[in-house]
Amino acid sequence: VTGGAGGIGAALARRFAAEGAAAVVVADLDPDAARRVAGEIGPVGVAVTLDVTDADRVRAVVGEVEARFGRIDLCCANAGVTTGGGLDAPTADWDRAWQVNVLGQLHTAQAVLPGMLARGEGYLLHTCSAAGLLTAVGDAPYTATKHAAVGLAEWLAMTYGGQGIRVSALCPQGVDTPMLSDALAAGHVGARVTAASGAVLTPDQVAAVVVEGLAAERFLILPHPEVATYVQRKAADPDGWLAAMRGMIRRLTS
Repeated sequence: VTGGAGGIGAALARRFAAEGAAAVVVADLDPDAARRVAGEIGPVGVAVTLDVTDADRVRAVVGEVEARFGRIDLCCANAGVTTGGGLDAPTADWDRAWQVNVLGQLHTAQAVLPGMLARGEGYLLHTCSAAGLLTAVGDAPYTATKHAAVGLAEWLAMTYGGQGIRVSALCPQGVDTPMLSDALAAGHVGARVTAASGAVLTPDQVAAVVVEGLAAERFLILPHPEVATYVQRKAADPDGWLAAMRGMIRRLTS
């Protein structure tokens, strides 16, 4: 589980351990937090320090895990970053969002797929966000990269689904993590739109929906069912959907 030291990642790690996983690898940039989560989930927890933007390090970690445990059944590419910026966001923010939100998921897929394809089975879970299906108001880099993440997950599902590889794109809306709470505290319009668009779930609630979605092998895992309705409205009437979103932004910022 990349980004496994907090938020949704930590909740996934805890839930997978509770479901009886033989081992749960908590991979994160923060080694202390990764060790803390791994310790919480007991003997099956393993902490590793991982920067998902470093393709060589990702391959090395995957190789170490495969050597120790024999195989990786489920790879959760969960690490992600927001910027809170628009067109004026620094180039460095755009680069960071692309490196983490898209290439980080590419690197993990590249590393784990050879072993999965050799066995003829494996599961990729990519955390893509509802922003990848709709938009993230006030955060252009996050919107663009999460749309790319959904596209990558779709491509993987189409390309490798016939070879035993299952793929799911996790697309939650508001989740009670620092990513949302810090933005709300700062008064960011995007966070306010997210909070006004549906329930704010706990990470544990998201993890419960993930387990059910993986069991059903659904491509889109939507902890907020209303997201499916929003996507349908957007597809049926793009201009009307954009007008409604502009109206919501006006109401929340006036």
